[in-house]
Amino acid sequence: MSKKILIAVASKHGATKEVGEWVSQALRERGFDVEETTPEKVNSLEGYDAVVLGSAVYMTKWLEETHDFVRKFTEQLRELPLWAFSVGLSGVPRDSVQDPSRVGPVLLTIEPISYKTFPGRLDPNKLNWRERTVARLGGAVEGDYRDREEVEKWASYIADELDK
Repeated sequence: MSKKILIAVASKHGATKEVGEWVSQALRERGFDVEETTPEKVNSLEGYDAVVLGSAVYMTKWLEETHDFVRKFTEQLRELPLWAFSVGLSGVPRDSVQDPSRVGPVLLTIEPISYKTFPGRLDPNKLNWRERTVARLGGAVEGDYRDREEVEKWASYIADELDK
């Protein structure tokens, strides 16, 4: 019987959701039973063998629905194998070191096996006026910086860990 993995991803403009879909697809290809959803739709972690939690990052923080998910399931997340990822910080150099505490103390309370930050996508047409202003002031560069191969490599690492 294959292990059942919950992939819960909070996405604001779709880029992070797509990264979660890439992780899901790679894990399915390795034979895992994967359920994708958003954090706010999860009512229980019963029946899952592992969790992959992802969030878009805005203003150095995970989206609120991810914070709520962690608060709701902190104890279970400490017991289940857990991997976490962030997508955002568009234009950040590919190999720069990211400090997990920058997405807020929430990540430090759940101690994932691995935490990965993936560069995101900045499409000004999908942003509201405030978001465009913040992006411009922050020097964010327009474009899609996501690397599907890097995401799939991380998903393969997760699969290897679950196969042990």
